Amino acid sequence: MTAIQRFRELHKQDDPLLIGNVWNVQSARAYEKEGYKAVATSSSAVAFSLGYEDGENISFDEYFYIIERILKSISIPLSVDLEGGYGKTADEIVLNISRLAKAGVVGINIEDSIIMDGTRKLLSTHDFYEKLNAVILKLKDQDIDIFINVRIDPFLLGVENATEETVGRIKIIEEVGADGIFVPCITQVKDIETVIKTAKLPFSVMCMPELPDFKTLKRLGVKRISSGNFLNGYIYGQLETTLKAIGEAGSFSPVF
Repeated sequence: MTAIQRFRELHKQDDPLLIGNVWNVQSARAYEKEGYKAVATSSSAVAFSLGYEDGENISFDEYFYIIERILKSISIPLSVDLEGGYGKTADEIVLNISRLAKAGVVGINIEDSIIMDGTRKLLSTHDFYEKLNAVILKLKDQDIDIFINVRIDPFLLGVENATEETVGRIKIIEEVGADGIFVPCITQVKDIETVIKTAKLPFSVMCMPELPDFKTLKRLGVKRISSGNFLNGYIYGQLETTLKAIGEAGSFSPVF
């Protein structure tokens, strides 16, 4: 069984796949040490660690360097948050995915929103269909096997009728032959139930303050749970707290 096949199987098990979101080798190794079955990059955490804002401000080459270092340092599967694809055309996006697949990446996340003039906006249903369909067809033509997890952002962006908008976009994702569906910021049980009832593909959610516990998510049929950028933010928040304590103590005693 290949790494990609194993990764696909992790989305079919009864217990949801708790995937670790990473931004460097150290974070990836920590998840592997604790027994996580797979990890995925957080594009925003990687960008922040290199001094960029989120939203494809980092170049793909810089991103790819970090990805390669992680791949060479762990033995568990790695998926990559590809945001909008790091390319303006399907050919550019597929070239990026091809590089990732050849390096050993097992999956990608690709979004139905883009950053325009500093603001995140949903692509129209038609434009998103055209983009995603073109990418998947070219991947098939080039015999590139990779798990395509599609992120749908109506809940993240707080659009009106987010549930109905999400359900409509799920139909597109299934029609073009993607592998999974990811809806960040969906937290209410009734919303998750409604969306999952219409979804034929493995369904993913993201860490949020009001997200139900893992047992409830399993009962609802969720197959993958991610932490997004939140653990990165938590860890560096703790660092700031510790640095303040060091200053107040006048020694390094708070570290020990």
